[in-house]
This record gives sequence, structure tokens and C-alpha cells, in this order.
Amino acid sequence: MKNLTIENMTKACRGTYHGSDSLLGREAAHVVIDSRRAGRDDVFVAIKGERVDGHSFIPSVMEKGALCAVSEQDLGETSFPYIQVESTAQALLDIAKLYRDSFDIKVVGISGSVGKTSTKEMIASVLSQKYHVHKTQGNLNSESGLPLTVFDLQEEHEVSVLEMGINHFGEMRKLSTVAQPDVCVLTNIGVAHLEFLKTREGIMQEKTQMFQDMKPGGSIVLNGDDPLLSSIGPVKGVTPLFYGTSPDCGVYATDIQSRGLKGSSCVIHTPEGEFACLVPTPGSHMVSNALAGAAVGYVLGLTSEQIREGIEKLPFMAGRNNIIQTGRIIILDDCYNANPVSMKAAIDVLDLGIGRKVAILGKMGELGNNEKELHYEVGAYLAASGTDMVIAVDELAREIIRGIGDAGSHIETHWFATRDELIPHLGELIHEGDNVLVKASNSLGFSGIVQALQEL
Repeated sequence: MKNLTIENMTKACRGTYHGSDSLLGREAAHVVIDSRRAGRDDVFVAIKGERVDGHSFIPSVMEKGALCAVSEQDLGETSFPYIQVESTAQALLDIAKLYRDSFDIKVVGISGSVGKTSTKEMIASVLSQKYHVHKTQGNLNSESGLPLTVFDLQEEHEVSVLEMGINHFGEMRKLSTVAQPDVCVLTNIGVAHLEFLKTREGIMQEKTQMFQDMKPGGSIVLNGDDPLLSSIGPVKGVTPLFYGTSPDCGVYATDIQSRGLKGSSCVIHTPEGEFACLVPTPGSHMVSNALAGAAVGYVLGLTSEQIREGIEKLPFMAGRNNIIQTGRIIILDDCYNANPVSMKAAIDVLDLGIGRKVAILGKMGELGNNEKELHYEVGAYLAASGTDMVIAVDELAREIIRGIGDAGSHIETHWFATRDELIPHLGELIHEGDNVLVKASNSLGFSGIVQALQEL
């Protein structure tokens, strides 16, 4: 890997090298934290997790031909080289920064309370019409995930689109120091992670720390429909480019029309002109994602036609507003994660369906002291929707049903303690022609419900 010699890595993470000096100029083939993925000439960073301590796997990894280990422990006399550091988690970030610094490419950094991944996919789809794009895979957006994403950079990449997820104060700078974005994108400031960041203002304070590591001459792209983000003025001499539904934004949409579960049509306006397009995934929030893609595309020099093509070629993603037609039912697979804003947006998408509408909903995690109230509010929101049946899973999701009942709604409701308790009853609850939304926090494993629905 470019620039990742043992000597350079030791300096980058301020470690102490133990081993033969003759190896200092050797470059790593890969940098890994999963011992099962380690191979010949790889560098293994031993991370101590909640359940497993990577240090226990160092001997077996080195036996497989790894080049070097990174350890917090003094391993004593060994037959293999290793770098001893104070924190292997920080060393992973330091090595990733060293590797990122070896590439002269544009980096788009994305964060926000809701929609980071779907916005990342939209931006990547747009930029791929002009550039060879590298992007975050899956949910590798954390202090361990971001470095692994960076390590996938290759010489042919021209732009990197990096998702940055945080839920504690102090985490954003750890990520943005590595990413050093040329374009900083914030999608919204919602109520996700209130358990740790306490208030929406606290969330914004932490998210906007990304701007501190923006490259000179960089750009800031913000959702102008968000009341907190829209209040942000120039930062480090950079005036933000806002996107939204208001003509006051630099990039905005008009003539928005729902095409049901086929998506939405609209006219997008940029400083370079306007164009009509079809956003191929349903929901008003996807129009917002398209505007983010258009704004970043404009900043990085794409034509209106390239931006339109990128929006209309957006690929579907499992678990994220993914529509599955089985022949008997239509499944809205949005089970990757959930918070109050995304839950209500998914309910709005379900309302677009033709036929009976069923919502299978689980708990939303990391909501702090107001978690019951926020689940109850989702129930009240459902009561005012066109939903015909709600199936709630998990103890906390009882509050959703209570919110429905207290609103005087006649929505049919069912409750199950666990996913596995529900699955055997799907055949009797779900009817041919139903539109079925599946959504919950990822920890509930609702992908198993999606799979079971496809087998009905």
C-alpha cells in the first residue's frame, strides 16, 4: 500500500518499533483489524473490543505470514515485528490519515442525523457520471469503519465519498482529521443520538466540527430546509451552498410530483440552469437527497445532464428504502435503521401504495430519556396516516400502539415481543396485494422479516 512502510506507520502513530531494522522499508499489502481477513504481508491492528480482544489473535495472524502487528501490549521478545502504541484504535486512525495523505483526490465528507447513507449513494451515483468514485461500503462510517474504507483507496480513484457517523462528543474530529474533506455535506440535524449528545444543538455542534478539517478552498453543502443548518453563516471564509425546496437555496426543486412507489418527478435548479428528472426511489426525503447530489455535482464541475443521469441511475440498496415486488405483495425494505424522522418519512412512503398498507415496526434505539415519548409520537403520526395495520415488535414499540390508540384511530394493531415470535404469524396477517413497510433499528434483525415476507 502506497506510503505504508513499517517505518512510516511507526512515525504516524507515534509508536515504538520492535523488530529487525531491515524490515522498516517494507510496505503493507493491506491493513486489517479482523484476524480472519489477515494474509501475507498484511499489517494487523489489534483492537480491544467489547467481546473480543484482538491481541489474543496476534500469534496466529503472524503465523499466516503477516508483515507486522500493532499492539498496545509489550509482547516481549518475539520472532516477528510489531509496533507498540498507547492506543491501537487511535493508531488505526493515524495510519489511515497517513494513507489518505498519499492521494491527491477530492473527498466529499457526509454526516447528519438521518439519511447519511442514502445521500452518500446519491452523491456517488451523480459523481460517477464524470469521475472514478470511491465510497464508503455498507456502514463502515465509524472510528474503525472509516479507516477501513480509506484503506480501499486505489490509484485510479478520482473522488472519495466518505460517510461519517458519530454519536458522542469528540468523535467527529477523529473522523474528519482522517478524511480532510474538500466538500462538507450535512443532511440534517434530527433527534438520533440524543442519548449521548443531549440536544439538537449539541448534535449540530458536534457534526459541524467537520468544517475544522476542511481542505483550503473547500466547499460546504447544507440542507437549507433544516431550521438549524439553515442558520449557519460563512465558516472559515466559506459561504455554504444550501439545497432545499425554497428558491432562496442555491440548489432547489420545483414541480415536485409523486409517482407513487416509482419515485418522484421534479425540476432541479442550480446556479448553472435547470433540468427535469425522475428520482427513482419514493419519498420526499429522496428528492432532498437528489438535491444534495445535484449541489455536490455542481461544486465538482458536472454538467446538468451528468447530474440528471446520476440521479436517475441511483441503485437500490437492501434495507434502505428498497422496494421488493414478490408477485403477491410489495415490500418496502427500510429495515437497516430507524429514528423518529426516518420512521415518519417511511410512513409517508407507505402512504403512496395502492392497496392495503401494513407497517411492521420495531423500536428505535439511542433516543435517551424521551424514548417512550418519541415512540408514542410515531404512533400518533400513524393514526393520521393511511396505514391500515400496524405490527409492533419489542417492548418499547408498545408505545407506538399506545399512540395509535390514544388518537382514537381504528388502525388494526398487533404486538409481538420479538422478531422470531412474529415470523410464524406473517402468513395469517399479510394478504395478497398488501404494501408492507418493514422498519426498525438494525439491532432487531428485521432483515429476517423481509426474507420471511419474500417466502410467503
